[in-house]
Amino acid sequence: MFFLRQLNHTILLHPSYFGAQLEDYLRQKLYEDVEGTCSGKHGYIIAVIKIDSIGEGKVLPSTGQARFRTTYTAVVMKPFKGEVVDGRVVNVNKMGFFAMVGPLQVFVSSHLVHADMKFDPNASPPCYRSNDEIIQKDSKVRIQIVGCRVEANDIFAIGTIKKDFLGQIRED
Repeated sequence: MFFLRQLNHTILLHPSYFGAQLEDYLRQKLYEDVEGTCSGKHGYIIAVIKIDSIGEGKVLPSTGQARFRTTYTAVVMKPFKGEVVDGRVVNVNKMGFFAMVGPLQVFVSSHLVHADMKFDPNASPPCYRSNDEIIQKDSKVRIQIVGCRVEANDIFAIGTIKKDFLGQIRED
């Protein structure tokens, strides 16, 4: 799920930033540009750990901006099929529920919950209920990822709680 990756990024910097503070601006711009983004190839970039190198800038003739190639090490989150994760439920409806696992949204279909759990639309808030378990908004759940769809700038996942030791996490 979490990995350290060495990545590259190109920074375009306006001429007004050229000067004594240039390197500080480049570092700040790198953090702003990449932290919190998602790349289908690498996953969600959680945090930049270390800036390995900042190349020499090349001034672009048409705009006067400079292009800097940077190499950095980052913590990335990339989910895989079969992985078990903990998340917090954000939405429940008759089709299933959505849970957030960090920046990743996981959908658990009503067909992938335990057979004894039934949707209760009359509850406030709506929930899935069994004799010993209630899954509603803000419940903590343990989910196994059964599938991921990776797009250019986002990752979508489908999960299940139909197996042993999956479902609501009780806080005692």
